[in-house]
Amino acid sequence: MANIYTRPAQMSDLPVIMEIIAAAKDFLKASGSPQWQSGYPATTDIEQDIEANNAYVLLVAGQIAGYAAVIIGDEPTYHNIAHGSWQNTTAPYATIHRLALAPTFRGQHLSYFFFSNIITMVVGRGVRNLRLDTYRYNQPVQRLASHFGFVRRGEILVDEPLDPRRIAFELNL
Repeated sequence: MANIYTRPAQMSDLPVIMEIIAAAKDFLKASGSPQWQSGYPATTDIEQDIEANNAYVLLVAGQIAGYAAVIIGDEPTYHNIAHGSWQNTTAPYATIHRLALAPTFRGQHLSYFFFSNIITMVVGRGVRNLRLDTYRYNQPVQRLASHFGFVRRGEILVDEPLDPRRIAFELNL
């Protein structure tokens, strides 16, 4: 198997990351999901991730295969959760956002490597609570979350004009 690892993203990675994001938008649209169909995430979102040291790329045999933002700290959209609650409300947490794989790498279960690397990295920083959210029709992310033991906690609202409702997941290690 090829070398597979995760590293911090750099500004020089931006063109490839944006190609991955564009392909993910197309994939979501083709699956009937309105998620990411209103301009988000934009280049400025990814630039801000990189500048804040929250951006990570998955590399496979030296090629960028995926992108994710991992933010340790408060996520304002998680303050209000409906139809449930967060289990851990006192510990610091990390949020996984903007997860996407390049189309040429889909179907190889590389998202499992990426998630495992992200969890390992976060735990290495002393954070044992992780959260993520996704649209109700985004089955790949829901399966991934379930595989790693994330528990559905309720519903949050994001700044999305087409449909702001997202399923919120939490993992406590």
